[in-house]
Amino acid sequence: MKMMGPILGAALSAAAPAGFADLDAIDRQVALFTGAAVGEEGGAATPVDRRLRLQPCLSGLALSWRTTARDSVIVQCGDAGGWRLFVPVRRAAVVASTEAPVPPAVRRGDAVAIAVEGEGFAVSQAGEALESGPVGAWIRVRPLALGRGRPEEMRAKIERPGLVSLPLP
Repeated sequence: MKMMGPILGAALSAAAPAGFADLDAIDRQVALFTGAAVGEEGGAATPVDRRLRLQPCLSGLALSWRTTARDSVIVQCGDAGGWRLFVPVRRAAVVASTEAPVPPAVRRGDAVAIAVEGEGFAVSQAGEALESGPVGAWIRVRPLALGRGRPEEMRAKIERPGLVSLPLP
């Protein structure tokens, strides 16, 4: 799954009464971005809190997924000193399954190859899994240090045992 970059929304030229941002317009932009209405699976869990008194956004809104899990949307005003909201997304209810659990393809502490893939290229380096998971799961990994201190953790998708990837947008 590729993480979507910021998407520019339409400018909120219609401000709500009393000179504040139109919260209904923000809800509509989030619904367009997620493809689902407020309260529906995949859409905003609830409308933006009506107690908020945000400055009108003259330059437009930028919307992006907060994480690759797509569990919340970042709504950011592009004006200098603009505001930023995190809108939680309603997720599917987890149904208890009688199927046997899927064994992890990668276990915490395993050595893994971390592949970074883009259009027409792929590079990889050795790393360590910081979590366990089955094929298709996103886990935390850390590249092995090459004499430059402790490298930062990152999230990668398990492709097969011993291989995780970071697809570029």
